[in-house]
Amino acid sequence: MSDETRDSNGTVLSDGDNVTVIKDLKVKGTSSTIKRGTMVKGIRLTGSTGEVECRIEKIKGLVLRTEFLKKA
Repeated sequence: MSDETRDSNGTVLSDGDNVTVIKDLKVKGTSSTIKRGTMVKGIRLTGSTGEVECRIEKIKGLVLRTEFLKKA
């Protein structure tokens, strides 16, 4: 299946997985930054293979690119 969602290392991701951020990321529309090494719990897959939806701290509905994530 070619439309699988994969992390930066090529590992297949699925709903509910925990991932780690591998690069500091600025969040558009806020003054916050997601630091490298932050654990993101319970991701949700979107329709796009390069993006996942998650919740970090108090930011709901945040969409992250899978190229900046690795499976925990």
